[in-house]
Amino acid sequence: MESQSTFQLPNSAVAITRLGFGGAPIGNLYEPVSSEEARRVILSALNSGIRYFDTAPYYGYGLSEQRLGDVLSTLLRKDFTLSTKVGRVLSEGWPTDSDDCMAVSRNVGYKFDYSGAGIERSLDDSLRRLKVGHIDIALIHDLDPTVHRDRATFDYHLRQTLDSGWPRLEKLKSNGFLGAIGFGINDWETAEQILKNTEPDVILLAGRYTLLEQTANKTFLPLCLARGTSVIIGGPYNSGILATSPTPKSMYEYAPASAEVLEQVHQIEAACRRHHVSMSSAALQFPFGHQAVAAVIPGMRSETEVTANVDAMKQAIPAALWEELLEMGLIHRGVSTPRPIQTE
Repeated sequence: MESQSTFQLPNSAVAITRLGFGGAPIGNLYEPVSSEEARRVILSALNSGIRYFDTAPYYGYGLSEQRLGDVLSTLLRKDFTLSTKVGRVLSEGWPTDSDDCMAVSRNVGYKFDYSGAGIERSLDDSLRRLKVGHIDIALIHDLDPTVHRDRATFDYHLRQTLDSGWPRLEKLKSNGFLGAIGFGINDWETAEQILKNTEPDVILLAGRYTLLEQTANKTFLPLCLARGTSVIIGGPYNSGILATSPTPKSMYEYAPASAEVLEQVHQIEAACRRHHVSMSSAALQFPFGHQAVAAVIPGMRSETEVTANVDAMKQAIPAALWEELLEMGLIHRGVSTPRPIQTE
C-alpha cells in the first residue's frame, strides 16, 4: 500500500491520501519542535507523496496551523487536502489546559464555542494562520465526555452544536466554502450517538480502532458504512506504544501503560516477529480491514518518523499474521482484517 494512494470521500469533492499527516506534534505536543525541523518534516511528507494534512487550533494554540501554512501556502492549492477543527476559539489571555500537554508559551489560550458564530470565527482565524483561501474539511473537535467531563457541560455543548454549530457547517458546505464536514472525536459511543442526529461526511476517530482496541467495530463502524460516512483513524499507535518495542515507561492513551496493556503489546510484537513484520506496519495497516476507514493519520514530528510511516504502509503483511492474532484473541472475532487497497 503506497502513501499516495487516495480515497474519495462520498458526498463530497474531497480526496485524501490513505496516509495522512497528523499535525499535533509540530504544534509542540509534549515537547518542542523547532520551526526549522517542523518545516523539514512537512516537506519530507510532501516529498513522500502524502497530500492530506490534519491540524487544529488546539495544537500548540495555533502553532501547528501556522507552521503548516508557512509551507503549504507556497504550493498550488489543488495539490494538497487540508482539514482543521472547530469548537475552540483562541485568544490572548484566555485559559490553557492544566495538563500542559502543549510545550508553548502561555500568552494564548482558548474557550470552547460550538455555536455557529464561534465556528465561523474559528474558521476565519484558521484561514489566517494557514494562509490559504479555503479549508477542505472542517471537523467539530472534542465533543465528547473524555474532554467535557462534567455531564451538564457536555450536554450544553452538544445542544449548542446540534442547534447552531452543525447547521452553520452544513450551510458553509452548501455554499462551497467547505468541501466536507464532520467530527474529530475520541469516543466512538458518543460519535455513534451524534451520527444518529447528523449527516457528517467524515468522522476522525482518535485511538479507538487499533490493534489494541476494536470495540468500535461492533456497531459504530457498521453504522458509518451504512450511512456513507468515512472514518479517519487518528492515533493508530495509541500514543506510540504500538510503534516501537514497549518498555515500562511506554505511554498508552497519554498515560503510563498498565501491566495488562504492556503484556498485550508484547504478544502482538512477538506474533509480528514470527511473521517477519514490523509491529508498526501491522498497527498502521490494520484499520484498513474495515471498509469504512478512509485513512490513518499518525502524528509526525521528525523526518525519521515520516520515513518510518511511509515504509510501514508499504510492507507486505501475510494473511497468516492476521489469522494468528485472531486465534490468540488479540484481534476480536468478527473484525475484518486488511486486504490490498487499490490506488485510484
